[in-house]
Amino acid sequence: MDPKLAAARAALRYVRDGYVIGVGSGSTALTFLAELAKVITSGSLTNVRLVATSTETEYEIVKLGLGDLLRYPWQVNAIDVAIDGADEVDPGKNLIKGGGGALTREKIIDYWAREFIVIVDETKLVGKIPSTHPIPIEVIPYAWPIVKARLEGKYGGSAVLRYSPGKRGPVVTDNGNFIIDYRPGVTLNPTEGEVDIKLIPGVVEVGLFSGSRVSRVIVGRADGTVTEIA
Repeated sequence: MDPKLAAARAALRYVRDGYVIGVGSGSTALTFLAELAKVITSGSLTNVRLVATSTETEYEIVKLGLGDLLRYPWQVNAIDVAIDGADEVDPGKNLIKGGGGALTREKIIDYWAREFIVIVDETKLVGKIPSTHPIPIEVIPYAWPIVKARLEGKYGGSAVLRYSPGKRGPVVTDNGNFIIDYRPGVTLNPTEGEVDIKLIPGVVEVGLFSGSRVSRVIVGRADGTVTEIA
């Protein structure tokens, strides 16, 4: 079995009738959404509402025939559970997220949720973050060169404006901002780095997610089994 599918199916046990569900972005989260759609259309899960973390996820919700369940943050009072993926997960459940550029809306919904569940395949487990992935940082376009200079001046390393191979110019997020991909020259404490980088003027959000905010990580493995880190 596809390990992403195994993790996605395992996450369904944390969804209940009547829940407001935050649906993440990226391939693993969309695998979960497809499985969730099957349960909803079969009638096994009722009276749920879905809050998307990106335009892409909104589109997938509508495409799966669940558009009438789609809600926006101002239309709900709380998120009961958020199910999302990650680019990297360390032993403390600290995450790197934002490879798809949706980190700000993901963090808004994931941190708001009463329960934040991360689903990944085993290749996303690393000894420390960042490992192979840079830290995505959403920035106001006007400020990107200043943020780049501040990052490299304080932590060394390399901060690069993200460009899209499919279009000319920088990647533009759903919020109309740019993304800097940052590889620090020193080891960052994920929790402290999340706070410190966010304090740089012009930074909208940081793709470091503190493990203290993660309820559990569900890891799908190549043999179809899953393990949980709580």
